Amino acid sequence: MSYKAGIIKAITELKDRTGSSSIAIKKHMQENMAADKKWLNGMFLKALKEGVASGVFIKVKASYKLSPAAKTAEKKKAAPKKKPAPKKKAAPKKKTAPKKKSAPKKKAAPKKKTAPKKKTEKKKTTTTTKKTEKKKSAPKKKTEKKKPATKKKPAKK
Repeated sequence: MSYKAGIIKAITELKDRTGSSSIAIKKHMQENMAADKKWLNGMFLKALKEGVASGVFIKVKASYKLSPAAKTAEKKKAAPKKKPAPKKKAAPKKKTAPKKKSAPKKKAAPKKKTAPKKKTEKKKTTTTTKKTEKKKSAPKKKTEKKKPATKKKPAKK
């Protein structure tokens, strides 16, 4: 499997709405890689860049999505793979023995009448309302109006 195909598979299987990060794609590919194949990070990065350049992938910040064109192409590829199952020849029907009549159903026993339940009176709970006392705030200090500064008289010589 090529790196490009692996990236497409990883993005579709991760199903992130905002796109899959390159690290998440790399981890997914490494988990699903054949044991005898060696991971080549340079090839992976090259496949990502070429995919963005060709329009297969869309780069969103640090994540990658499949382009709408790539999604439709992938769906078209997936559809022809399904082949209709070959029709099987109908097996000759065997004659079934006639069914025996089942025993007549018994009538359900009438339900016993239950005594009417006594109504229980709900106890009235009195809610005690606490009187909220307003906290008295400290009396405001009266601010004295400052007198304008007086001009200094020049000192006598």
